Amino acid sequence: MKKIAHIGIAVSDLDAMIPFYRDQLGLSFQGTEEVESEGVRVGFFKIGESAIELLEPLNETSPIAKYIEKKGEGIHHVALDVDNIQKRLDHLKENGIPLIHEEPKMGAHESQVAFLHPKAANGVLFELCEQKQEE
Repeated sequence: MKKIAHIGIAVSDLDAMIPFYRDQLGLSFQGTEEVESEGVRVGFFKIGESAIELLEPLNETSPIAKYIEKKGEGIHHVALDVDNIQKRLDHLKENGIPLIHEEPKMGAHESQVAFLHPKAANGVLFELCEQKQEE
C-alpha cells in the first residue's frame, strides 16, 4: 500500500455539494467524470497527495443509490493506492479475505479498481486502486 488514494463520499446531488468542498473548504476541484461500471458520477477534490471523491448515483440500481437509500449520505469507502492490483487481490483471496471483486475493473481516471467486502474490516469498505501508468 502506497497511500490513501481518496475517501469516497456518497451524495445525492453532486452539483449541489461542489461549492461546499471548493469554496468553503478551499479544496482544489479536479472536475467530474462518469464511471459507468459503478453507475456513478464522481467529482474529485485534491487534498495533499490524496483526494476526496464525491459519488452521485446515475440511476436507482447504482450501488451508491442503494447505499444512500440504506444508510444515507456520507463516507462510503477508503481507497488505497497500490501497485499490481491483481497480485494484491490474489494474495487477499488466498488468505481468506472476502472480496467484492476478484478481478479489477475500470474506475475513474482510467485506473484499475477492486473492492474488498466490508466484512473483511468490521464494516469498513476498502477500495484498491492502481493508477494508470504515465507513458
